Order: sequence, then C-alpha cells, then structure tokens
Amino acid sequence: MYGVPEPCQSLLLSQYAKEEGVGDEQHYFYKRCPEAISKVLEEIKELYSIALPLIMTGLLVYGKSAISMFFMGRIGKEALAGGSLAISIANISGYSVISGLAAGMEGISSQAFGANSWPLMIQTLQRTIIILIITCIPISLLWLSSETFFLFWGQNAAISSIATTYLSYSIPTLLFQSLINPLKIYLRTQKITFPLMLSSALALTIHAPINYFLVYYLKLGIRAIALAGALTDLNTLLTLLLYLCFSGIYKRSSCQPWSLHCCFSELKPILCQAIPNCISVCLEWWWYELMIILSGSLTNAAEAVATMGILIQATALVYQFPFALNQAASTRVGNELGANRPSRARTSSIVASSCGVLTGLAAMSFMVTMRNSWGYIFTNDRAIVSLAAAALPIVGLCELGNCPQTTACGVLRGSARTTLGACINLGSFYGVGFPVALLMGFTMDMGLLGLWLGLLAAQIVCVAIMVVVLITTDWKKQAERARELTGIDMEEDQPEDSTPSDQGLDSDTLHN
Repeated sequence: MYGVPEPCQSLLLSQYAKEEGVGDEQHYFYKRCPEAISKVLEEIKELYSIALPLIMTGLLVYGKSAISMFFMGRIGKEALAGGSLAISIANISGYSVISGLAAGMEGISSQAFGANSWPLMIQTLQRTIIILIITCIPISLLWLSSETFFLFWGQNAAISSIATTYLSYSIPTLLFQSLINPLKIYLRTQKITFPLMLSSALALTIHAPINYFLVYYLKLGIRAIALAGALTDLNTLLTLLLYLCFSGIYKRSSCQPWSLHCCFSELKPILCQAIPNCISVCLEWWWYELMIILSGSLTNAAEAVATMGILIQATALVYQFPFALNQAASTRVGNELGANRPSRARTSSIVASSCGVLTGLAAMSFMVTMRNSWGYIFTNDRAIVSLAAAALPIVGLCELGNCPQTTACGVLRGSARTTLGACINLGSFYGVGFPVALLMGFTMDMGLLGLWLGLLAAQIVCVAIMVVVLITTDWKKQAERARELTGIDMEEDQPEDSTPSDQGLDSDTLHN
C-alpha cells in the first residue's frame, strides 16, 4: 500500500527541485529524496485514514443490498423480477440523482473546512438538504404512477404492479437518503469517518431481522423489502444525528442557526456545482442499466441478461474501493486548496491517482482469478457460468481504467470542477463507449463481450483525458478559486486557529 511508482516520485522530486531553484537535479535527488518519500508516505497515510473506513462503509451498504435481494428471491420469482425492475428504476430515476446532487457540496464543503469557514459549511449543508428534498417531490410522483409507464413499455402486468408497489413504499427511503447523503459529506469533508462506518454497521445488523419479521411474520410480501430498507435507512439517519448532537462537532459550525431564509438564499452557487456533478454521476450509473437493457436484445437474451447481472455484482463489489479513494481524494484536495496549500493539493492528487492505478491492478487480478468461480456463487447454469468466465477478464481490464478515473473524478470534485468531470464522462461513455458497444455487440456479433469492450473503450478514453487534465492543472490558480469560493483572502497558508469567514459564495467562481 505504501509503494509509490517511480514516475510519481520523479514528478514530485522534479517539482520540488523547481520550487527550490536547484539546478543540479541529480544532486538534489540524492539530497532530498528521503524528504520527498516521507511527504508521499505521509499523504498516503492521510488518504487512507479517510478511505479505509469508507471502504468498510461501502461494503456494509453492499451487504444491505445483497440481503434485500436474498429475501426477494425467498418471496418468489415474480417478486424477484418486480423488485429487480423497481430497484433498477429507483437507481436510474432516484438514488443516482440524489447522490449526484448531494456530491455537489463536496468541493465547497471540503474547501470551507480547509479555510476554517464554519458558517459556509453549515450554509452549504442546509441548502443542499433543501435542494434534495425539493427534488424528491417529482421523483415520488413518478414512482407513484410508474405502473402506467411499465405497461406502456410492454412489461408484464403482474411484474409492473409489484414494481410499482415496491417503488411506492420506497419513497420514505428516498427522503431519508436526501438527509443521509449531505450529512455524510458534511462529516467526511471534516475527515470524520468513524460515525459513517458505525451507522452503516448498526443498520446492517438490524436489516436482516427486520426483513425476516416483515416477510415471514407480517407477510407483507414485496412491501416488506421496501419498508425494511426505509427502516434501515431511518436507523442510519438517527445514528448520524445522535453523533452530531452528542459529539459537539456541530457546535463549531453553528455560528449561523438553521433558517429558511438561509436555506433558500444563494442557491445558484450550490446548483452550479450540484447539477454538473449529478449529470456526471447519472451518466456513469445509467451506463450499467443501459448495458442490461442492451443485453436483453442479444440473440441469447436470457443468458446474457443473467450473466450481466452477475458481472455487475462483481463490479459493484470492487467499486467500493475506488469509490472510497474518490471520496478521500475529494476531501484531501479540497481541504488543501481551502487552506491555500496548492503544492500539497497537487501532491494529494498525484498520490491519490497513483493509488487508483494500484487499486485497478488489484481489481483486475481479482476478476481474472475469480473468473471460473464467480458465476457459481449465483447459479449452477453452465452456459451462464461459462459466459461470465469469458467476460470477467474484460471486466477486469475495465476496472484497470475505472479505478484511476474514479479517483481522478474525486480530485476534480475536490477542486470544484464538476462541470469538467461531467463533460469528460459524457464524451467518454456516450461519445465513444456507446457507439463501440453497439458496433462490437451487434454489428460485429460479439454479443455480451462486445458490450463490455465498449465500456473498456470508454474507460480508456476517460482515464487518458483525466491524466492530461491533472497534469496540466494550475494548482495555484485552483487555490485562488478556492479563496474566492470560501470568501477568505489569504496571502499565506491558513493557520489552524484563524477566524472563520461569514462571507457567502461567489457564483461566478463556480462556473470555471
């Protein structure tokens, strides 16, 4: 974990040499190499002090999803089909939107923490929660009337009814997520991760018993799964709120009390971050749902769809690791820019990206190693297992690109450049990946493998653009943008005990 690739070391050392004005690079290398390596190791320690609890949190959330699918299967085939359809629609139309909008506060909140601007942090939290709650209204109306859309798309009437019931009873979950996501970001951008892991662990502990009680004792059918999810999320929310109340963390940012006027004022700057980030997140989430739809149009549709579901379970498991790095990188870069330390922000971006590459190599190795056994976890059908075994090495190659590009997206979000990230994802996934997937999957008759090769093409282009963007980033300029964003004018590094600023956001800053 503590190994740093030689190119990264050389890049760091040459940059330090340039800053110090040392002419003899070889002499400087031998003189300052231990110091540079020490800085890199310190950054890795900082990065993983945030990332490791987030990895555990992600795995716990993944376990919750697996438990829900298990109980759906116990209810019956129709419940499993209807519930799976509902979860897919919920992800596309609800959870991806809420998650993407919430993540728009990361750049602002992390930079505000670095600048000790506590009022700005609480303002950002308030406004984000209001935006998410308002967004829940049209989504909830869509879910309540979803049966009409299912039938219009030619879905089975029984499955459509089950899916609509699941979505209707999942509306409380949508509301809870609108509170949970901003609270998690509010804590994480302050490098507080233990309560996130604790709340997820407690929620997972009671998730299975709640499902069992509602399914077998109250016999609520598919409604039981949706209600269990809502109750579990309510438990997570209550745990986070109790932590905020009793830890005293909230007090230092309570210079300005909660008020409706504050919540509804200056929403434009938050939206300038939230909307592009939402688009970026949704484009990536929707790609996998689109892959399932396309696989249903292949000649071996039944095997292809089942295999795609199995492969996506593998990617969902592995994704917890780069996603944690994504969040940690966003926090670290935002904190350093907010504290007016562009050199350390650059170091954070390089180290995080290098760790993303190493994570990608580990993910690829996992996929290749598990190719002959992963399918048997879910089914004994030899055709499906064989197809999964053939596709997993390609999925592994996709992860080799996905891990560093996911980490790089966190760097862009921490530096409040969400619009740039959205443009890169749009061009890579839908300008390159989608046409390649159609060409290889259907025109060249490569089937499921062709669809994954399309994703591979998208990941290659995406990570290549991300590397160019990070290499060419002017970190001093980003630090200046952070000062404008947080409303604090600093000539030197911000001291830890500096007085917080009461100034709000400059919306013009966020368009860049």
